[in-house]
Amino acid sequence: MGLWGIRRQGSMWRDESVTYQVAHRTPAEIRDLLDAADAVHGLYYFVMHGLFAVWDGGLIALRLPSVLAMAVAAGLVGLTACRLAGPRAGLLSGSAFAVTPEVQMYAQEGRSYAMVCALVAFATYLLARSSARPSRASWVAYAVSLSVAGWLHEFAVLVLLAHGITVALSPWAARAKRAWAVAAGCVTLGLLPLVVFSTGQSGQVSWIGGPTALEWLEIAGVAVLVGVCAAYPPAGAGPRALNLLALPLAIVPTAALLLASLHRPMYVDRYVLYCDIGLAVLAGTALDRALGHARKRVRVAGAAVSAGLVLALLPVTFHLRTPDSRKDDVAAIANAVREVAGEGDGVVFAPSRRREWMLSYPGHFDGLVDLALEEAPAASGTLQGRESSPERIRARMLSAGRIVVLSDPAGQPEDTVAAEAVKRETLRRHFDACSRARVKGAQVTLYARRGACGR
Repeated sequence: MGLWGIRRQGSMWRDESVTYQVAHRTPAEIRDLLDAADAVHGLYYFVMHGLFAVWDGGLIALRLPSVLAMAVAAGLVGLTACRLAGPRAGLLSGSAFAVTPEVQMYAQEGRSYAMVCALVAFATYLLARSSARPSRASWVAYAVSLSVAGWLHEFAVLVLLAHGITVALSPWAARAKRAWAVAAGCVTLGLLPLVVFSTGQSGQVSWIGGPTALEWLEIAGVAVLVGVCAAYPPAGAGPRALNLLALPLAIVPTAALLLASLHRPMYVDRYVLYCDIGLAVLAGTALDRALGHARKRVRVAGAAVSAGLVLALLPVTFHLRTPDSRKDDVAAIANAVREVAGEGDGVVFAPSRRREWMLSYPGHFDGLVDLALEEAPAASGTLQGRESSPERIRARMLSAGRIVVLSDPAGQPEDTVAAEAVKRETLRRHFDACSRARVKGAQVTLYARRGACGR
């Protein structure tokens, strides 16, 4: 399912563009970048660098690791539910996970979240298996999988809160509980260097606001669904064990991140994408019980609800494989620049972080002069490069006859830093807008000196 539409009509959005351009830097350049930014994604960048060094397969290579990781995660969700509630519950749970809109989205995203999900799913399966057959090898594998997950994205560590509740409330032997505590302690200690170092880069997440009204509605809807499914566990297959494993996993990491956001906004749904593992296990086992009910009417109703949900998800499934499913489309933006720009024109990114739109398609910007750039991204050890002083930016803009400006769509908040204010003021006072192309998540405007648009 993840391979269907993997190219997303040739589009790429800006977060994926970061992965693509950073993974194509040298290892030394990646290390320089991590000293200043994106340390939380460092391991993922090195993994993708290794892949592109072996096979520079463009968009397919960018997204294929996520597709494979989500396929593995779906299989592990099925195995976990199978162990707790039987083969049919396993099949239904794995299928429920695979068709979840969030899972479909990040299965085709060139970022680390699918890999994190697969590793958490593996750790969760090991936890379920250890309840019956604990072994030193299983606990080592558990600790290693969550350690790697945490180094791919440090919020994976929140799964330990969910698993801790499972272990504390389960009727396990004291020895098994101590083994989990040791494994969890090793994971936590192993992540401390990353947590401490990345704290110094916390300004990178200053863009995160509190959950929107729609996000609160989605969270509430998921909570209701979790409650309904938990109230309808499999009969005679250890419903307490299943709920003890799946319920905390579906709720606790999200709740913890929301509580932390009361101090400083940090909640983004993809950071705790792995909560869908718990939701899928609960949904699949509840559906299994409905389909196995003694009354035919209940079985028919369960089948009808399942078919209805699949049909209802079809529009979402198709939409997720189009450029409109993401915030912007770097490929379309680069194509729009190529259509309006001429040899020797200047180019300005307003704000400067939108230089990301150029970095994965540099060929489309050949012949243009980046008027604000002082030091290139790789050379400066930054994501989007270092810009010149406001005075130098103004002087270089005034030396240009035409400037292609890449900016956010109209209505977006304007950056108030001096360099961005100078860009806007210089354009307003000395240039006319000759044409404007609006593409997904951006606008590309061609400016010329006053009265020179028709020349």
